[in-house]
Formats: sequence, C-alpha cells, structure tokens
Amino acid sequence: MRLRGRKGIREDIERQKELVVLNAKDYKGKWAELFGNNNPIHAELGMGKGRFISTMSKKYPNINFIGVDMYDELIRKASEKAKVAHEITTEDEDGVLSIPNLRLMLFNIEHIEEAFAEGELERVYLNFSDPWPKKKHARRRLTHPGFVSKYQQILNSKGEIHLKTDSQSLFEFSLNSFADMGLRMRNISLNLHVDGIHPDHVMTEYETKFAGQGMNIHRCEVVIGQDALSAHQEQLQHAAASAVAAESTDSDETAE
Repeated sequence: MRLRGRKGIREDIERQKELVVLNAKDYKGKWAELFGNNNPIHAELGMGKGRFISTMSKKYPNINFIGVDMYDELIRKASEKAKVAHEITTEDEDGVLSIPNLRLMLFNIEHIEEAFAEGELERVYLNFSDPWPKKKHARRRLTHPGFVSKYQQILNSKGEIHLKTDSQSLFEFSLNSFADMGLRMRNISLNLHVDGIHPDHVMTEYETKFAGQGMNIHRCEVVIGQDALSAHQEQLQHAAASAVAAESTDSDETAE
C-alpha cells in the first residue's frame, strides 16, 4: 500500500504529542500509566483513516482506545477524524489535540508483541484488513495463526478479537485459522447488515462504502481470555435453560 501525502506530514504528527505515539516500544507495559487510569484498553490494528477508533473513543469514554497503523499519512488523517468525532473546534496554542482516552500509534503490526506487554489489552479489532488473496502471502493476513498467537499473548483474561471484513475468502480463512487453534467463536455473521444497520453500530469508512454497494459484511467475535470464555459459557447455559423452561411452559399450556 502506497500513500501520497502532502509535505510536512511527519512534522504534523510529531506535534500531536498528546495524541500520537511514535515510540510505542517505550510504553510496553506502561499504557495504563500513559492514559492515567486502569480502564480497559482496546486496540484497532490497521485503523486506516481512523473513523472507527475515533467514534468508539467518543462513544465509550470509560475505555481507552489505541488506533495502530504504519503510515504517517493515515496517522495524520486519523488525527483529523478524532478532531471531528470529539467535536473539537480549537486546539491549544501549539496546535496540539488532547483526547484523554485515545492514542494513535505509528507502528508495524508485524511486531505488535513489542509494543504491548502480556495481558495489556482487553480487545483487538481487525476491521477490513488487507485480505492478501494470493496463497503465497497467507502469512501476511492478520488472522494467520502467527499473528493470532501474538494477540493471545497481549490480551488479558477478558480478551476478545472482533473481526469485520468484506472479503469472503479472508473470512473463510480466518474461521478456519481460529478453529485450527481451538478458539471459541461467537456471533458469526455472513451478512451483518441484512436487516439494516443497527443504530448503535459503529461503521468504518470501508464498511459504509461496501454496505452502501450492497456487499455482504462478514463479522465474528473470538473469545480468547479465560474469564471471557467462562462468561460466554454461562450465557450459553442460561440460554439453554431458558429454552427448556419455555418449551415446558408451552407443553403445559397445550395439555390444558
């Protein structure tokens, strides 16, 4: 992926020291200290222009969000999206944006374990990642076991991976990858917006474009942490018990 940006991009993002993190490795194990609280940390890996992560940070102020991308120009564009999402009309006298629960991180996801300590994240978002359709490039897909094993390392006991993509081939590959690793999946959808877009759903730029063209959006959640898995199993047991109770009630009413 090649991006052409205007001159002065690096200077722009270097000035946004309250929002942009250029030295991510220095904060490994110290992200809570950087945010100044112990709130959960969610990271979008490959955030693109940043609308999703910016909107999420506005919608959920008690969660800390990190948008990760390796291109200067996308970091700059994401800083502009953050300004819009948080309705910031003015900056400080140095032109610096300050959003307490959002950071934009310039970093190569291939080495993500070097930026986060074990159990430091609660959720990873993979939104419309490059599908790398050629078989010889399979290892570059962000749902390849080589990457997923890194996510398992940096996610905590409540950890989850949330995946969205328009690529059927990547989705099939991802489901097989998660299954081969023995991971539990839930809320699997082959056409997320078949009944319309839910008002609480936060869209990415690509998602808005593709959904508008009538393309299917595929989505699933992967349960990683033990606490998350236990909570999921309890939900399944409760749902099963409720179904049995409802069936018993229906049978009693029929008998009467």
